[in-house]
Amino acid sequence: MSKVAIIMGSISDMPVMQEAIDILKGFDIETEVDIVSAHRTPEKLFDFSKNAHERGISVIIAGAGGAAHLPGMVASMSPLPVIGVPVKSSNSIDGWDSVLSILQMPGGVPVATVALNGAKNAGILAAQIIGSHDKCVLDKIIAYKEGLKQVVLKASEGLK
Repeated sequence: MSKVAIIMGSISDMPVMQEAIDILKGFDIETEVDIVSAHRTPEKLFDFSKNAHERGISVIIAGAGGAAHLPGMVASMSPLPVIGVPVKSSNSIDGWDSVLSILQMPGGVPVATVALNGAKNAGILAAQIIGSHDKCVLDKIIAYKEGLKQVVLKASEGLK
């Protein structure tokens, strides 16, 4: 069974990152959640990044605010796909510092980046990555997207 690691630089990121946890639980995908600070716990960051694949992790979602080095540093050391979630933190410049820190990675070190505070989409993207080789998860994603469609169609009918 595939597992997604959801990490964040600080406990203050948890309200945003909870959306990734919730969506993955809805797809019955196991999660591992932890705080891994690129600046305050670099040894933990190195150990996590280099060994996540050996613990059954398939995808890493990394949320960070401010300078937001966590997703890129993880991607530099891990062979796994990393999805970065820029978090608008209390010391942030409207969140743009986080967005650009995660988005502007050098060639060879990709980080898939979702919208500011977009942990829900990070969870969906992680599920889609897993669904590319797990039919059970793929079927749940198809059903989820059909549910999104039905909500829009029902709302459209309500306008008529």
